[in-house]
Amino acid sequence: MVKLAKPATAGCVGGVSARISRRFSTFCRPREAYPIENFIVIYDLSSGTVARIEDNEAIPVPKAAGNYLPKYVGPARTDLKPISITQPEGASFKVTGNHVRWADWSFRVGFTPREGLVLHQLRFRDKDTERPVINRASLAEMVVPYGDPAPVRAKKNAFDSGEYNIGNMANSLTVGCDCTGEIKYFDGITTDSHGNPLTIENAICMHEEDDSILWKHFDFREGTAETRRSRKLVIAFIATVANYEYAFYWHLFLDGSIEFLVKATGILSTAAQHPNEKTPYGQALNNDGLYGPIHQHIFNVRMDFEVDGPLNAVYEVDTEIPADNPTYTAFRAVDRLLETEQAAIRKADSSKHRFWKIANRGSKNLVNEPVAYRLIPTNAITLAADDKAHVSQRAQFARNNLWVTAYDRAERFPAGEFPNQSTGSDGLHVWTQADRNIVDQDLVVWYTFGMHHVVRLEDWPVMPRQNIGFMLEPHGFFDQNPTLNLPATIEATTDPGQCCNGHQS
Repeated sequence: MVKLAKPATAGCVGGVSARISRRFSTFCRPREAYPIENFIVIYDLSSGTVARIEDNEAIPVPKAAGNYLPKYVGPARTDLKPISITQPEGASFKVTGNHVRWADWSFRVGFTPREGLVLHQLRFRDKDTERPVINRASLAEMVVPYGDPAPVRAKKNAFDSGEYNIGNMANSLTVGCDCTGEIKYFDGITTDSHGNPLTIENAICMHEEDDSILWKHFDFREGTAETRRSRKLVIAFIATVANYEYAFYWHLFLDGSIEFLVKATGILSTAAQHPNEKTPYGQALNNDGLYGPIHQHIFNVRMDFEVDGPLNAVYEVDTEIPADNPTYTAFRAVDRLLETEQAAIRKADSSKHRFWKIANRGSKNLVNEPVAYRLIPTNAITLAADDKAHVSQRAQFARNNLWVTAYDRAERFPAGEFPNQSTGSDGLHVWTQADRNIVDQDLVVWYTFGMHHVVRLEDWPVMPRQNIGFMLEPHGFFDQNPTLNLPATIEATTDPGQCCNGHQS
């Protein structure tokens, strides 16, 4: 935070990001943070001086209260009864150093300043065989571009991972608030901005959660019912990036599925307009001039796949209606091999029910097809900004949902090594110009997804959690359902009503 000398507005401060020279917006804070619209400070971090002040059209500072703290909200409700989550016999996982074994899964937990939580050497034990799935997986980049053309927000596009080092913003987590149940914590070992060692205690939490029904069937002919409960292993960290909180979760499931989930909450970055006016670029939050601008939260996850070994290939799978369709009811899934890096720059397409398979063509399943995992492209947004926009040049990874590259240890971050000073000369769009072969190669899959945040009144004064993420599922990786050996939670019964009542989700 930088305190401005007079004649700037008394009692107001501005927030600065870690760049050589940067615009920052200003807020007046007698009790709460009220935006001072159209007042911009250009601050030179190298010299530690204010380089320029831009004072545009004066707009009254909103002052209507909007505080979420208990002393302002009033008494808490009392009609909710406690939910107790216990494991009397302890957790099912075993931890040795940073190595974890849970059910059929094994992996190593890592942490970096820029990425935060990293999972290494994800493997699944299939009968007596340890089968590799992913060698390394992490959040590689994120960008938050704003769609409001007003002076303060027109160039607002924070790279919360690459610019701010989201790992170093990790919270120290606590039982009962951030994590619930039988918890194992890992410290985040990282460095500060000067390269000194830094330990963030309890930066990562890991626990098991019940996950409703995994599979069920009542056979009315035999009068038998079988139900199995699902559970998942949760490995998570939470970072506070100025106004927003981002909770990042890796979920591992008993059937071999993997989910990456981002839970976004915190405080909106607000703006001001004239009282009783309504800008088309945001949602009015009160009648005093406060509004929440439209924006996006766009994430990219880097996954160094190793499906049954290091040599993999990627197929795009679309559902199509065949030309020969006399009954008008036919449709089928069609695979297309993506052979080069340029061919694998793809967007999701819900009209074709598109997904992608990461396959090992040298490893075959029961029906002589390549074993594979499929990436289901949920929350598959891309940049809404025009291609000519500055943010589009810097965050070109966000213009497509899928990228696939031949592994290169120097290619770590989709917007390049140094996005805070980038003009678009590094990153996925540059590396893929080589158009390398990606068939039966050591591959890295990059998936772009996010939240298109059209602000609503319910997001104020603190935003309820919004879930954003995607799934990875075995697709012919196993020869059949791998969870047939799960124990029933109650004995099988010929009374379907009793079984259903005992297993409701």
